[in-house]
Amino acid sequence: MTSPSRPAIPTTFITALRELEPRPSAMLTLRLVEGRSRAACATHYGIPVQAFSVLLLRAAIALAQHRGAPAREPASEDEEAAWARMLADALERQDAKFPAALAPVVETCRELQTLAPQVATGLETAEREARASPQRRREEWLRRLAVALLLAMTAWLYLSKP
Repeated sequence: MTSPSRPAIPTTFITALRELEPRPSAMLTLRLVEGRSRAACATHYGIPVQAFSVLLLRAAIALAQHRGAPAREPASEDEEAAWARMLADALERQDAKFPAALAPVVETCRELQTLAPQVATGLETAEREARASPQRRREEWLRRLAVALLLAMTAWLYLSKP
């Protein structure tokens, strides 16, 4: 169910995922776009499943807020742990129960799961375009130049020592 102010189109998710911090974006992509299980995602990051659930909740809240949903942070660690369990259940079962405060987050995540194939394609296309852009090539050349200068300075300092 989408509201008129936040249409569920892949471009909104693609933009939001690209503008989020890298780790939350990667977690959301692994779990919701690629459809990996919580256990597989936790193994990927080398953390317990419960810890992954909490990090996924934080990432999902950030995504919902970025899209303009009235999502709020949990008030305490206990509430955060409970919400993480409820979000995990809600993503696996449509009939799962969760509090009204968590509804915007669950709705956002379910929309992302529904649009996962289009979002995955859009993210791949956007990454390909970013790699081919003149700005990216310029940044790569500047990095190479900086490394070469550092190597030259290191060699000069090493060879100029008495």
